[in-house]
Amino acid sequence: MRTDLVVIGAGPAGVAASLAAAARGTRVALVDGATEAGGQFYRQPAAGLGAGRPQALHHRWRTWERLRDGLAASAVQVLTDHHVWCVERGSGGFVVHALLGPEQEEPAEVHARAVLLATGGYEQVLPFPGWTLPGVVTAGGAQAMLKGGLVVPGRRAVVAGTGPLLLPVATGLATAGVEIAALVESAGPARLARHGPALAGKLPEGAGYAARLLRHRVPFLARHTVVRAHGDERLTGVTVAALDSGGRVRPGTERHLPCDTLAVGHGMLPHTDLAEGLGCGLDGLAVAVDAEQRTHVPGVWAAGEATGIGGAALALAEGHIAGCSAAASLHGTAPDPAPAALKARTKLRRSAVALEAAYAPPAHWPEQVTDDTVVCRCEEVTAGAVRDALDLGAGDVRTVKLLTRAGMGWCQGRMCGGAVAGLAGCPPAPARRPFARPVPLGVLARQHPQEGQS
Repeated sequence: MRTDLVVIGAGPAGVAASLAAAARGTRVALVDGATEAGGQFYRQPAAGLGAGRPQALHHRWRTWERLRDGLAASAVQVLTDHHVWCVERGSGGFVVHALLGPEQEEPAEVHARAVLLATGGYEQVLPFPGWTLPGVVTAGGAQAMLKGGLVVPGRRAVVAGTGPLLLPVATGLATAGVEIAALVESAGPARLARHGPALAGKLPEGAGYAARLLRHRVPFLARHTVVRAHGDERLTGVTVAALDSGGRVRPGTERHLPCDTLAVGHGMLPHTDLAEGLGCGLDGLAVAVDAEQRTHVPGVWAAGEATGIGGAALALAEGHIAGCSAAASLHGTAPDPAPAALKARTKLRRSAVALEAAYAPPAHWPEQVTDDTVVCRCEEVTAGAVRDALDLGAGDVRTVKLLTRAGMGWCQGRMCGGAVAGLAGCPPAPARRPFARPVPLGVLARQHPQEGQS
């Protein structure tokens, strides 16, 4: 199909961008790999599950109802179940390559004059002994099970790690009937207090979560971390310990918490694979954009978590601004974003920077990773193997990868890249990958069949 603007990602940023561009006379195709629009934040249960009150599992549901109704009333062509693996740039515009079908083997293409990337983010989980046991899930994974499948990962859970995502996960599971043995947060009140002015707007939301935790009598352990998960065939409990001011475990503070589920996460990272494949510049680990959400590549915009983790409200503001800018560029007019969106972006981006600093993972987490702990799950590379590579002279993630195969598996380092960098003592760096997801060889062979003919 052909269109003016293709928006990749149907979360808050993508939906807001699509509505803004369509309202200004732009033909828009909204592409997403899920079965419904909404993204992780507004993930909904399948209609066949018969959820009577899906809003009970969500925050700011009325905002989503407005977005959903606006999308239904608009001319935006929504293409769900489209798993985008590559975006090609040519003289006539862009070609978005996607995979369809239950096995994701059916190719599809969308041709557009411009591209808007709203690809969101993904969770970071730092390894610790026992983290590969059945029963250990990511915090976002536990939330997705609840929102999308109306199921809970277990009966007694520990929610641990660091970051604002832990609060809605803990309260959501508790509301669904899961006994929360503890909410274990490695950040402490003092660190949050240092960023108080920038986080003032988040206080009402935080207070709401705190009230729900109190209502469900959830123990809250600040400046604590999980040092080990226990079990043979599956998780039976975890050991947690207090952290000192430098982020090291304080000896003698260990305690055991019986549980059958550990929902753990250490923050979010931007999805930048498609942006990097197009040649977009990065600002740290996020896609770099200007005041109109334009990337360094002409005809490409980006918004939401891809430009820096900041939450749904910021994603909505950035998506609106990006959609207005893309539409104006395509029609040769001046962009006209709502002043409220511009104001919200400035305020919320400041809060996002403060949250990132306040919820940084403990500085010395690699000290708790034993040599037999698997770091790269795809290739089963242990922390000991990574350390052996360092002893041989490896000084960066790429050299460790060459010596150990860490990051060469199915996920291509998306899950283990940060952990390997931490063990190697170097900052995490973007890893440019040719494709954003695994692609069957048959699909690649069919892309340009004439090239294989003599």
